[in-house]
Amino acid sequence: MTARGKEAAALALHRFGFGPATGSIAAIATDPQGALMADLARPQAGLVAASLPSSTQAARAVSDFQAEQQAKRKLEARAKQAEADNAASSVSCRQPSGLPCVAPTANEAANQAPQMAQAQPPVPQQLFQNEAKIRFDAAVAFDIGFVERLVWFWSNHFCISADKAVGMAGAYEREAIRPHVLGRFADMLQAVESHPGMLVYLDNTESMGADSIGGINRDKGLNENLAREIMELHTLGVHSGYTQKDVTSFANIITGWSWVRPEDPAHGGEFEFSKRLHQPGAQIVLGKSYADTGVAQGRAVLADLARHPATAQHIAEKLAHHFVADAPPPSLVGRLATTFKNTDGDLKAVAETLVTADESWTPQRGKFKPPAVWLMAMYRLTGILPSNTIGQVLGAQATLGQSLWRPPAPNGYPDTEAAWIDGVPRRLDIANALAGRVAGRSDPLALLDAALGPLASAETRSTIGRAESRAQALALLFMAPEFLRS
Repeated sequence: MTARGKEAAALALHRFGFGPATGSIAAIATDPQGALMADLARPQAGLVAASLPSSTQAARAVSDFQAEQQAKRKLEARAKQAEADNAASSVSCRQPSGLPCVAPTANEAANQAPQMAQAQPPVPQQLFQNEAKIRFDAAVAFDIGFVERLVWFWSNHFCISADKAVGMAGAYEREAIRPHVLGRFADMLQAVESHPGMLVYLDNTESMGADSIGGINRDKGLNENLAREIMELHTLGVHSGYTQKDVTSFANIITGWSWVRPEDPAHGGEFEFSKRLHQPGAQIVLGKSYADTGVAQGRAVLADLARHPATAQHIAEKLAHHFVADAPPPSLVGRLATTFKNTDGDLKAVAETLVTADESWTPQRGKFKPPAVWLMAMYRLTGILPSNTIGQVLGAQATLGQSLWRPPAPNGYPDTEAAWIDGVPRRLDIANALAGRVAGRSDPLALLDAALGPLASAETRSTIGRAESRAQALALLFMAPEFLRS
């Protein structure tokens, strides 16, 4: 049995988007499936964010900021040492003018280099927050939000961490994920794996072939992190037939995939293929020999991995798991995998298959919203723009265990109810805080209809109707089982 009318519209917005905004259930009730298809066809205006720096610009800005901060700390240390030396000295001296020779105080020493002494803005935090504002506002602004959910899905699938690639996480998402989210998987894979953010995150910038010039001269060797995660997480999946020997061979192939150190003022942060670090010679991966063609050797392996049947199955399972159920119907997974293979990894075609499959429209709410999606659902419903309270949004995500662009491991944040259900008490605190902010201008019963429509059970309606205040009613709505699930 599949949902119809307003029930299907509400399901579509919760399951494939970030939840309804006021009036959005009624707006798509006549054809919810068509609305999702239209979202895939509509240009995603405003997401290029041309005003934001590129990842290379961000890397250089962070490097410059860190260098300036280091210089400032050194100046302060020198000034304090000079004060200590002056206080300890009992030897007096005279300058030619006759004035006593006195060491400068810490403030005086700092003033000798005013450009260093001036308070510096926290550049990494500014870069991070500006990227976060664009991301969150996009989730709230679009009528449906399906494409944005796909961006979030792929960003978590190909995750990096801002803790390691500081300043680059948001730009990485804009550069390597967004342009390809409705394109070909092979193109996204190439963009992601050669992006400096990924190369730094998974330590490929430190990897050297044992027989390369750099490896011999520096007595350093291979780092297999990137090769392993590409095969295990990004493409084939575990138990798909590759061996440790395949991982090692692939890791040798992508030695030399590195970046220009960000302190370089002209090209810092850019991708660089360093022949001096590259392991020479042909390598065999999954039974196929790849000649040593420099950077093209690695790109050839990625192209083959993108088209491997195991990759189609792995991606299909993850998409169905993310959007439909923790244990998705095998028939749905099969449909998605078939589309992936038949279209050479056309991700728009795969997304269309997802929203046109009957299995995707079951009334059973098979997913528990992860913290970030639940937060955006509240902001969409109440009409608050996240960028106006960006610190609170980022803080709420951190409190709930899903800090933005800081996954705990290369497999990203988990996507199961079991991973998030224990955090429900912490959600209540956040729900109460947001409810208190909007209670004066929000009608809880009107928002209940806007948020859930026919999905709201009689018990939920009764509970909200009996609330002692508007703020309590809104908090109950945000914590309702129907609002927590998709």
